[in-house]
Amino acid sequence: MNTKNNLLRLVREIFSFFPVKMPVSIFLILFSAAINTFPSIFIQKIIALIENASPSVSWSKISVNVVRLLIILAGFYVLSLAATIIQGQLSAGITQGVLMRLRKKMFNGMQNLPLKFFDTKAHGDIMSTYTNDIDSLRQMVSQGIPQMLTALITVVAILSIMLYFSLWLTLVTLTGIFAMIIITKRVGGRSARNFRAQQKNTGELEGFAEEMMNGQKVIKVFCHEDDSIRDFEALNTKLFTESEKANKRANTLGPILNNVGNILYVVTALAGGILILSGVRNVSISGLPMSISVAIPFLNMTKQFAMNINQLSMQLNSIISGLAGTGRIFALIDAESEIDDGKIILNDDAKGSIEISHVNFGYDENVRVLHDITLTAKPGQKTALVGSTGAGKTTIANLIPRFYDVDEGEILYDGVNIMDINKASLRKNLGIVLQDTNLFTGSVLENIRYGNLEATDEECMNAAKLVSADEFISRLPEGYNTMLTGNGANLSQGQRQLIAIARAAVANPVVMILDEATSSIDTRTETLVQKGMDALMKGRTVFVIAHRLSTVRNSDLILVMEHGEIIERGTHEELIALQGRYYKLYTGAFELS
Repeated sequence: MNTKNNLLRLVREIFSFFPVKMPVSIFLILFSAAINTFPSIFIQKIIALIENASPSVSWSKISVNVVRLLIILAGFYVLSLAATIIQGQLSAGITQGVLMRLRKKMFNGMQNLPLKFFDTKAHGDIMSTYTNDIDSLRQMVSQGIPQMLTALITVVAILSIMLYFSLWLTLVTLTGIFAMIIITKRVGGRSARNFRAQQKNTGELEGFAEEMMNGQKVIKVFCHEDDSIRDFEALNTKLFTESEKANKRANTLGPILNNVGNILYVVTALAGGILILSGVRNVSISGLPMSISVAIPFLNMTKQFAMNINQLSMQLNSIISGLAGTGRIFALIDAESEIDDGKIILNDDAKGSIEISHVNFGYDENVRVLHDITLTAKPGQKTALVGSTGAGKTTIANLIPRFYDVDEGEILYDGVNIMDINKASLRKNLGIVLQDTNLFTGSVLENIRYGNLEATDEECMNAAKLVSADEFISRLPEGYNTMLTGNGANLSQGQRQLIAIARAAVANPVVMILDEATSSIDTRTETLVQKGMDALMKGRTVFVIAHRLSTVRNSDLILVMEHGEIIERGTHEELIALQGRYYKLYTGAFELS
């Protein structure tokens, strides 16, 4: 979406958010800007009173008229002050309201995005949209647009007054203004590209910084501190270069335009003097002759005109930066949502039969990960997937809950194609424990209840006892009320995984997918949790992905995978008797990598 469309869309959004406040705010801006042009008119009238006064008129009478005009002008200034204060209050509410609603739109939309979006986007870059881009928009809405609108109205009003007083002096002024516009277009246009690049590079830098923070242990283990610093400095230098160019050009524009305005002031004064001395006939709407009472107010208007043109050009940078951020905000809002065309809602009596038939799939259309996968998991059956890293085990676990959709073939849940089942309904009937555990800021109890928000405290505690998590939770400083932060950084990896398993248990799903669920638990803890896991899996359809073959011995069906294909299938005893890949893996003749 281009800059013009972003601006138009933003204006529509603001008016839709504030259909009354926004027009009132604009009216107050126009009102205040119009009043700021009145001094030139009053100066002309005051000078004309003095210039055209006959010798018979007393100075006291002239003074009374001058004072009357000044009082009227002061009254207008009081009204302008009141309008500015009210508009400032409205602007604060409008600005923060717009940001609040856009943040809400971004976050709500983000909840409906497919996993592929997050797999292909740096999380820090997404966070930059919520911070830097929103801040750029804030500056544009609260300062850039109102000040630009004020300057624009002032310019139009002053130009009208200039034409009213003198066409000749107006042409002189416009010649200088034309030069200012050319300069603004050339310098401002270049800085616009740099400001857009600055926003993009800021997102990249924040994305990298987040990755480095999350991977500090890995960085230190492999002594990559220097490499990380070097990569950071490359991104930081790139951001510095674009930011420096943008701000240099922006900072150059102001002084140039100020001096053009000063030169224009001098040229206008000379032109006015020459026209008066030469006796050139004035051409104007007012019909006033060329005189001091026309030339002096014109100088004030020329200065004001140049200042507001300068203000327009300076706010242009804020607008450009804001629109660059707005484009990224709208891009996140408009990101294609996860498609859910399933209409069928699973009943509470779902049996949990899973049938995968001739499935082919690849995360990238040019690279296939699964090749003609076919398997059947009967209700209550425990199916184990084993094989080397990258064999496609986790990919199958991603396809069953429709985190990704198959390219070819079909997956049936109780005989129904999962493409026809409502995703929320499908996922409510699936429990998943991943190798990478995610805990949220909150108490231990709240993290367990995340599996079923309607679960009671007792049900959450029973789920923890079932998977042997109650023992360590009871030893925490505040037990189940212990607060967790930083993804449970105050717990061991095994303890975090036990909470995740308890979370799945409290959800009480018909089908369970355990993707390396015990990989981070030590042997002693695994012995404790295995009993609870067996109780958890009883009566459910279970898929177990494991490297530790000791955990899959009692599986009803074991599938051995390699390079996206199932190369062996059977029970533990059948596969041992076959003396193929599973036999070699189990006896240690061939190790999983």
